[in-house]
Amino acid sequence: MHRTLAIIEREMRRFRRSPVLIGMSLVFPLVQLIVLGYAFGGNVRNLTVAIVDLDGGLPAVRVRELTGAIAANARTFTTVPMASEGEALAALRDGRVNGVLTIPPDYSRRVVSGREPRLALIEDNTDNFVAATLAASMNGLVAGLDPPPPSSVRTITTPHLDVVELYPYVPYVQYLLPGSITMSIFMMVMIGGGIIFIDDKARGLHEGYLVTPITGLELIAGFNISGTIKAVMAGMVLMTIGSLIAGVPDPLNPLRMLRMLVVISVTALALTSMMFLLMVRVKDPLTPRAIFGVLNTLLYFPSGAVYPQQAFPGWMKAIAVVDPFTYAVHAFKSLVLKNTGFAAIGYDLGFLLVFSCVAMTAAALLFRRSL
Repeated sequence: MHRTLAIIEREMRRFRRSPVLIGMSLVFPLVQLIVLGYAFGGNVRNLTVAIVDLDGGLPAVRVRELTGAIAANARTFTTVPMASEGEALAALRDGRVNGVLTIPPDYSRRVVSGREPRLALIEDNTDNFVAATLAASMNGLVAGLDPPPPSSVRTITTPHLDVVELYPYVPYVQYLLPGSITMSIFMMVMIGGGIIFIDDKARGLHEGYLVTPITGLELIAGFNISGTIKAVMAGMVLMTIGSLIAGVPDPLNPLRMLRMLVVISVTALALTSMMFLLMVRVKDPLTPRAIFGVLNTLLYFPSGAVYPQQAFPGWMKAIAVVDPFTYAVHAFKSLVLKNTGFAAIGYDLGFLLVFSCVAMTAAALLFRRSL
């Protein structure tokens, strides 16, 4: 029995020397509870709607005033006036607005003559949660424009809202695909980058680099590029197979594949740089395994991969602003669900490239040529 007690004592001492593991085992369930609890089911608010008034009459002014009242009180959406439908549709495709409310040029005449005045709502239906919230809010607005006519009046004066979906129907499995591609890249970065790097340290393989004249920046760059290549391969495989399974239209289009390759490469570089920045001073091989679940929760769910960010509380939106997953998921959604060009994802690519440079430079500065 004393031999068994000796093993127990050794393992308990070893466990005591891993404070990160202890902390993660206690913190992770709480982090998961808080993040998942606020990541699903919140009220979608602060959407952006472009208002295109092609009429300019008094009834049209009343429509704009009611949209402004909703923006000021319920805050379901904010309004942006635009001069033409072409400009508004371009903003909708690029993701700068969530919907376009068009007031046709004959709206006022139809209201006055009682010839069923109509409004048009063009919405980005790639996010079913946002589209449903926007349509419900606009229907409520239209219902409040005019009271129902008396039964003796046969003319129709209450406006009617025509909802137009910009894209074909997007099932939820396609909506989840961008987040799954980003997660596959992250998992390869964790396994093929961070964990292997720490395991090499623990096994003594890292000592060979320290006796060479290679600089810290060159060493970090080598690790980052090799990790990026592995992550790009994983991302491309999942992107291709996932697009076929999810039924994405024309998934093997060469131009779309080229755009996806660029986004996957930039995303892989950003996540690999982040991982080496987190692991550059770590020595305990249990640490990357302990923080994997916390990183997964803190990066994946606030990114908007499974539920729109407009429903998040303020502190989760703050996480999303600095979360590289946010920009990767947005870029993949633009390419997979909307088949847009680089103009719609330029900001995403710029953020990920700057993030990569900052993380790689910080990792090189923190790197120590010691065991």
